[in-house]
Amino acid sequence: MSRFPKNFLWGGATAANQCEGAYNVDGRGLANVDVVPVGEERLAIITGQRKMVDFEEGYFYPAKDSIDMYHHYKEDIALFAEMGFKTYRLSIAWTRIFPKGDEVEPNEKGLEFYEKLFKECHKYGIEPLVTITHFDCPMHLIEEYGGWRNRKMLVFYERLCRTLFARYKGLVRYWLTVNEINMILHAPFMGAGLYFEEGENQEQVKYQAAHHELVASAIATKIAHEIDPENKVGCMLAAGQYYPNTSHPRDYWAALQEDRENYFFIDVQARGTYPNYAKKKWERLGIDVKMTDEDLDLLRAYTVDFISFSYYSSRVASGDPEVQEKTEGNIFASLKNPYLESSEWGWQIDPLGLRITLNVIWDRYQKPMFIVENGLGAIDKPDETGHVADDYRIDYLRKHIAAMKDAILEDGVELLGYTTWGCIDLVSAGTGEMKKRYGFIYVDRDNEGRGSLKRFKKKSFDWYKQVIASNGEDLD
Repeated sequence: MSRFPKNFLWGGATAANQCEGAYNVDGRGLANVDVVPVGEERLAIITGQRKMVDFEEGYFYPAKDSIDMYHHYKEDIALFAEMGFKTYRLSIAWTRIFPKGDEVEPNEKGLEFYEKLFKECHKYGIEPLVTITHFDCPMHLIEEYGGWRNRKMLVFYERLCRTLFARYKGLVRYWLTVNEINMILHAPFMGAGLYFEEGENQEQVKYQAAHHELVASAIATKIAHEIDPENKVGCMLAAGQYYPNTSHPRDYWAALQEDRENYFFIDVQARGTYPNYAKKKWERLGIDVKMTDEDLDLLRAYTVDFISFSYYSSRVASGDPEVQEKTEGNIFASLKNPYLESSEWGWQIDPLGLRITLNVIWDRYQKPMFIVENGLGAIDKPDETGHVADDYRIDYLRKHIAAMKDAILEDGVELLGYTTWGCIDLVSAGTGEMKKRYGFIYVDRDNEGRGSLKRFKKKSFDWYKQVIASNGEDLD
């Protein structure tokens, strides 16, 4: 018996702002992710503590050009097809479709670009999996309306969705509404176009913006099903189960609270109502989230069809204020787990944690799942021919795919597919670096934007091709 379903969707994932480049081509407008530079101030900007609304002298902005997939997409998709991809996860750059975000009519050049890209995927039998907003908000909407803190964003997002669902009917069937929606709590400018004024109640702003994003997700699900009943709409979570640091009950309680903070969003998107623990938290913190009866009706009626998530590592929580040793992670840090090895960026490696996370999500929601990000960021060193012997990446992915196998066959979870993150090298969302590489395909570009942009296959390219051809059975 094969451990993976016959129609399992193997593939890879990228995001527009991390790979497309061409930031000012064919009418595209300026987005929040464009104006986030590499360097010491990057974290302050993506967390909304340092206001940057345009390009400033003395900074390098990697998203401007990235790996220029805008002009290389045919070459890149051909390489994905050579690996045997069944699906390719990508995102829409909102400002290619509506350059300012509040226009009534879309930008035809932007619509044409994605139509050609989707058709190129279908030419090779690759199913597009499209994230509507992946850390992407038009700067005009941020400056004019305050980003997702403003309820008017519902109108602009709905217009975007109607345009996409109508134009790409028959070309796209799998949609994700908001990438890593829980990142709004950890990187609010990147996640929702939020920056804060001095003295402002930041938790109030973040949860109000989160409510607007959740309602927008329900609206998107409603419209997607109305326009094409074949559409499947998913939510997207930055996942990774929290372990208690010790068997002390206060550590277990701390882990439970951390998990709830992340699952709060998916509780709403998958179950349709705000959980009591969230309401009580808001009550304790004096947070008053403005919502209407219509909002609550939408959330209840239009839950997602499946749950997608990124997984890079598990996390650790402690109720002891003296326990402070942190490790790096996907934007937000965790306590260090002494039983795990770490990547060059300090992200801890835990394949069994993926199986645990799959089981927790399945037990909690009983909805199909899709792993849409997983991978190892590492410094790759090509030889004189451009080849990279990335056995460390193969080892990481092999162990995580084996954990997926166990979750499906031994535990009975329902998994639709698996897309590795950064299947082609791209700009890191967290650090803005190019040297932090995830791909099966090496792109000749460095942290300062230098390089030929030539593509080279790494050793992992042929390995993943073999994994897909065997439907996950041959991992050697």
